[in-house]
Amino acid sequence: MESVVIVGFGAAGLACAEALRQAGWAGRLTILSAETEPPYDRPPLSKQYLSGEWDARKLLLAGEKRIDALGADIRWGRSAVAVDTAARVVVDDAGETHPYDGLVIAVGVQPVRIPGTDVPGMHVLRTREDADGLREALAADDGLLVVGGGFLGLEVAAGARELGKDVTVVEPLPLPLGTKLPEQVARRLVALHRAHGVEVLAGVGLSSVALDDGRLSGVVLDDGREVPARTALMAVGARPRLAWLDGSGLVVEDGIVCDDHCRAASRVWAAGDVARWQHRGLGRSIRLEHRMNATEQGRYVARDVLGLEDGPFVPTPFFWTDHFGVRVQSAGDPEPPVAAAFAEGDEGADSFLLEYRDDGRLLAGIGWNAPRSLVAVRRELSGVPA
Repeated sequence: MESVVIVGFGAAGLACAEALRQAGWAGRLTILSAETEPPYDRPPLSKQYLSGEWDARKLLLAGEKRIDALGADIRWGRSAVAVDTAARVVVDDAGETHPYDGLVIAVGVQPVRIPGTDVPGMHVLRTREDADGLREALAADDGLLVVGGGFLGLEVAAGARELGKDVTVVEPLPLPLGTKLPEQVARRLVALHRAHGVEVLAGVGLSSVALDDGRLSGVVLDDGREVPARTALMAVGARPRLAWLDGSGLVVEDGIVCDDHCRAASRVWAAGDVARWQHRGLGRSIRLEHRMNATEQGRYVARDVLGLEDGPFVPTPFFWTDHFGVRVQSAGDPEPPVAAAFAEGDEGADSFLLEYRDDGRLLAGIGWNAPRSLVAVRRELSGVPA
C-alpha cells in the first residue's frame, strides 16, 4: 500500500488520514477536498454558529499544524468526477488523475431540494458558506420559514426563535420526527417548540413558491394555504453524493454499498455519511448521518486499509440533538423492532429515559436531558460491565 487517495476532507476523511499516519504508515497520501478551507464540524452550523455564539475558528476540526503533520498532498477545491477501479485511478474536476493503491471515499451528502424551489431567499444548510448566507439573511429579516421538521429543520427553528425571529415550520408528517424518534419523544419535542413560539404546521407539505421581483415572497401549501416568507430554509433531507460514481462498477443504493469491513470493492473503502455497510451486530446494512460515526468509521477504515483490523465494523450508533436547552440523545439500533417503554420518568418529566428491550436484551435507549442514563445505556450496549 504505497499510495492512498482520500476523496472528501470532512470529519471522516480527516479521521482516516490521521489514523493512517498514527499507525505509522508513511506512504503517499493524496486528499481531494471539494471545499477550500480546513475540515470543520458541521453539527454546530445549525446551532452555535448560526446563532453567532461560535466563530469560524471554533468550528475547525484541525488547525494548520495538525494538517501539515499529515504530510499529505491536499488538493483544495477539487472534487472527484470519476474513478476507474480496474486501473485504480481517480479523476478530479480539473482533469488531473490520481493513481492509488487504496481509495477511501468520504464525500458525505448533499441537501435535497424540492423541484422549483431553488430561488433567491430559499436556503439550504450543509456548508459553512450555506450557514453564512442564512445568518446574513436572518440578520436582515424578522422571520424564517423552515420547510421540513426533521432534526436539522427543528434545530435551526430553535436557534432562529432564540434570536427573536418569527418562525414557522412546515412538515408533511402528522408528527414531526415521528419516524426518527419514539412517539413520546417526538410529541414532547414538538410541544417544546410550540411553547417557545414556533408555529408548527404538521401534516401539510409545500406545493409551490411565490415570487416577488424574482425573489421568494412566500409558499403555497398543498392544502391551499399561503405562508408569507422572505427567508426560508429547505431542510427536507440529504442524499449521498453518488452521481460521479456512474460507470465505476461500485454498487450504490442510498449510499455506497460495502461489506462488514466498509469495503466497496477491491482496494476501495467508504466512510462517513456516504457509506452503507453491513452491520453484523444488527444483521442488516445501515447508513448513518451521525457525526460520531464519521470519525469512528474513518479511523476504522484507515486500519483496515493497512490490514490491521481483524473484525468487522460494529459501532453502537449514537447521536444527539439540541433544542431550547434540551438535549435528546439516542444510542443503539436505529430501527428497533420493538416498542419503546419508559425506564426512568415519564413524558412530562424534566428528564426521562426510554428503552427498547427484546426479551430483556437492550436494543436502544433515548434520553431527554438524561446524559448519565445514556452513559449507562451505551455501556450496556457495548457489553461493558457497569
